[in-house]
Amino acid sequence: MDLRLLRCFVAVYEEKSITAAAARLFHSQPAISSAIKSLEETLGTALFLRHKKGVDLTDEAHYLYPLALRLLSDADRLPGLFQQRKHQLPFKLATYPDLSQLSLARVLATLQDENPELLLELIDPSSTPDASITLDCQKGEDEIFLPLWEEDYILCMRPEHPLAQRQSIEPRELHQYRFIECPPCEAHQQTLGLLACNGLSVNLVAKAESKTQVMHLVQAGLGISFLPTGVLESAKELVTRPLIGPRMFRRIGLCYPASKSLKPALSAAIATLGRYQQNRSKTAMDTQTNV
Repeated sequence: MDLRLLRCFVAVYEEKSITAAAARLFHSQPAISSAIKSLEETLGTALFLRHKKGVDLTDEAHYLYPLALRLLSDADRLPGLFQQRKHQLPFKLATYPDLSQLSLARVLATLQDENPELLLELIDPSSTPDASITLDCQKGEDEIFLPLWEEDYILCMRPEHPLAQRQSIEPRELHQYRFIECPPCEAHQQTLGLLACNGLSVNLVAKAESKTQVMHLVQAGLGISFLPTGVLESAKELVTRPLIGPRMFRRIGLCYPASKSLKPALSAAIATLGRYQQNRSKTAMDTQTNV
């Protein structure tokens, strides 16, 4: 479809006159008439009924008008769209599983709000990302870790569990209770080591490789376990209780190569999330001061 023909059609439709349309488009009247005739032949239908005072619009003209406007608008936008793509900065970001979805969403929203030119692509950690949002313990020797948020580990269980009746729990009270372990978890190992030092132990009844799997086992009633608050956002039916003792938590942040030649997209992300972390730290300090 020749867009020039559509532009002539729109002008005649809106002016209801070939003469007025020719003046509007700075074309000759015969050129406009020829364009309308060519368009009518292409579509196989009459669009205007010509008379001495101008033209009358047919039903086909009324049907074509909004379609023509949309096509012309899309065509006019094409150059700008490609210019916009030239200025976009592709950014491949890997996200570690079992993170707080609320905290992750806030980070991603901050990245996009402050850097609209970023073309975010979330990929699997096993791929080759420009950076990762992951745990500090996952940082490689040649990588830098920028902390973003922390998640406390908290004891969780089903509502009918005996410990659910307590407001807080001491480590010794875990003795011989059915416990679900997550082998890669430092908090679990810390708790088990603390109990062992006091001649106590839990009854290990199941293991899992991920925090979400541990949550599913607790939900199924197999036992109790420690889970980070981020994972428990989706476990409304579980009861959580604080453990009296040293704080157990994990730190999540942006992990990226310790290279001096960073890509523009990564540099922008680092600067944005650096400010994000500073603002969160300031907010936390202000809250503590007010308390």
